[in-house]
Parts: sequence; C-alpha cells; structure tokens
Amino acid sequence: MFHKTITTAILAIAAGTGAYAYYTHNVQNPWTRDGQVRAHIVQVTPRVTGQVVAFHVTDNQEVKAGDVLFQVDDSQYKAGLASAKAAEQQAKALLRKAQNEQHRAEALEQKVQGSVSTLALNNYESAVETAEANVAAAKANTQEAALLLEYTEVKAPVDGYITNLNYREGSQVVASAPVVALIDENSFWIEGFFKETDLSDVKLDQKARVTLLSDSKQVLEGKIESIGYGISKADGSTGNALLPNVNPNFQWIRLAQRLPVKVKLDRVPDDIQLRVGTTASVQILSD
Repeated sequence: MFHKTITTAILAIAAGTGAYAYYTHNVQNPWTRDGQVRAHIVQVTPRVTGQVVAFHVTDNQEVKAGDVLFQVDDSQYKAGLASAKAAEQQAKALLRKAQNEQHRAEALEQKVQGSVSTLALNNYESAVETAEANVAAAKANTQEAALLLEYTEVKAPVDGYITNLNYREGSQVVASAPVVALIDENSFWIEGFFKETDLSDVKLDQKARVTLLSDSKQVLEGKIESIGYGISKADGSTGNALLPNVNPNFQWIRLAQRLPVKVKLDRVPDDIQLRVGTTASVQILSD
C-alpha cells in the first residue's frame, strides 16, 4: 500500500512538473496555429482599352519582370501615332512659315525705317511664339500616342506567378480595370494571429519558427518584421435602421483579441513552394 502511494505521488509530481514546464514554455514562447502564408498581389491592369489578340502566358505560370503577358489590338493606336506625327509635321511647317514672315518683316524694317509698324512686328513675334507652342503640344501628343502604342503590350512588373487567369484571346479589356493577379515571388511572409495577452514581451526582430500545414516535417526559421497596431471592431458598426450593432456577451468572460504578427522567413528550402492563403503554425522564441 505504501509503495502504491509513493508511486502515485511520484507520477502526480511528474505530471504536475511536466504541465508546469509546458505552460511556462508556451507563456515564454507564444504559439498559434492561426497563421497564413501571405504575399503582395499585383493587379495586372492594362493602360489601354481594346481586344486581346494574343496571350503569352497560361494560368499559374511563373513569369519574370518584363515578360509580355498579353497583347491588346494595336491597330487604332498605330493610326493614332501616325496622325499625331502628321500633326507635328504640320505644326513645324507653320512654325517655319511664321519665322520666315518675321525675318522678312525685320529685314525690311532694317532697310527702310518705318516700313513695318511696331504693331505688325509684335504680331509677327506673337505668331512665332504661338507656332512654337503648337509644335511643343504636337510633340507631346506624339509622345502620348507612342506610349499608348507601347502599352498595348502588357508586361509583368515583377517576378512572380500568374493566377486566376480567366481571360482569353478575343476578350475585351478596359484601361485601368484589373485583368489578372500576379503574386510577387519575392514578397512572401507568414502572418500569425496571436492573442493580445501573448504579445506583451514580443519585440521586432525576435526569432520565430514556422511550420506549414502542407509540410509539417520541416521547420522554417524567421524573424518578426512587424506587429499590427489595430484590428477592426465589430461592435458599434451601423446596422438596421441606422442603429449600432452590439453583439451579446457574457460579463464574466473576456475574450482576448488577436493581432497580426508578420514573420519574414530567413530562407525557404528549394523543395517548398509557398502559396498564398495556406495554413501555418507560428511560434515566437524568447530571447
């Protein structure tokens, strides 16, 4: 009987010690399973309107910055550039005419004083200035037309992955309207949502460990890059009849809010592909 009591006491002490060590470890090293892989998403947006005549990428394809993604019909923009060049040539011809008339009047005035009135000379000078302004405007229109023609080739602004490509050749695209998402491959991070009670001693650049749900055997190392300063408040938002929404709660229960903690990974192994929105576990290591 005595031995059973001793054994039970030893097991109870061991269990208590283990539970206390586990609790202390979790307090000193906050951990959450509520983490996600995040990255910057570039909305690829054409700068011109027109019909897509060629796609050079497929859905979920990796691309490099500068790669042509798709081509917008450029026929009207070529015509616009030709028209702008013609208008520029016309403006230059009118400038030369105004300059010739001014030079002729000035030369005549120098030969015979008073043959050309001061008002006429001023008018010739104003005509030249107006023609110069018209040439500058025509050059600007030519440059704009050339840019529009260049914009018919929509290129990747960053290295990354094309995703959710639903357009096809023949689709109509509109300027400034996003067409497809491009995930910046150099911007991946892990965002863990920790209880506010776990973040009192957490600092920037503190080490963290990340485990992906898709590959739980590998532990990734990283550092805390930022800690969120605020989250959206559900209570107080306007509801029906312009009255505030207030969720019922129990007075004796106070739920800790969760704040986003951004973790930048030190290195990602070659055999792991990070994908936006996938699940991760994050543990912050104490100093």
